Amino acid sequence: MRIRLLPVVSVLLLSLVASSAFAAPRSPQVPVSGTALAAFFASQGQVINVSTDQLDLQSMSVPAGTSFEVRTFGPQATSTSVGTYNSNGAKKVPPALYTVLAGATAPGWYAAASFRSGPNRMLVNLFDALNTLQGMNTYQGANAASFAIYNTGPGGTFYLEDARNPGGAAKILAYSGTGSRAGWTWFACESSSGSGGDFADFVVGVNLNSSTVPVMHTAWGQLKASFR
Repeated sequence: MRIRLLPVVSVLLLSLVASSAFAAPRSPQVPVSGTALAAFFASQGQVINVSTDQLDLQSMSVPAGTSFEVRTFGPQATSTSVGTYNSNGAKKVPPALYTVLAGATAPGWYAAASFRSGPNRMLVNLFDALNTLQGMNTYQGANAASFAIYNTGPGGTFYLEDARNPGGAAKILAYSGTGSRAGWTWFACESSSGSGGDFADFVVGVNLNSSTVPVMHTAWGQLKASFR
């Protein structure tokens, strides 16, 4: 069995209320090579079959005012940026990218982000490991009603929506959390070129109260603001 050290990017959305439902299974399921992703889930106490438990999730929607916290872990965290983009645009046109946590930040740093309306925007506050505010960004035009996640690292930029990736390849797989992580959604990411891979280059964990609706978007519910 080959188990390699798994870089992890963990995104934690805090203080949720019940208002979401599970997404349908992805069909067909995407082949996952090796054992690295399964080993990661096992280390988190997750009972997940990486080859059969993938969710059909390409885009998301939350109410304006939704707040969330982003933390990164693992060797590749300092070389991978994570953020959101509006998913309602043309799939062949590169979307504007709204960085929530840049890969160049030091270990232990994290971001608190929040969607706002009137006008649509996303606020991002950057904190160091001692919880000291280190910077702020505002991204005008960020749309809470139709967005997805992306990552940019050594292998390039990849999107939750398959249609935006080269050749329409799946680069981010979604899974529902189990046990102590029930209510989470895991996003397992592959950064190599071409299709397939072990989808263990890094993992994004989203703490949902229940899960995702069985359509293109997911309702995440109203979250308690993590900052004002």
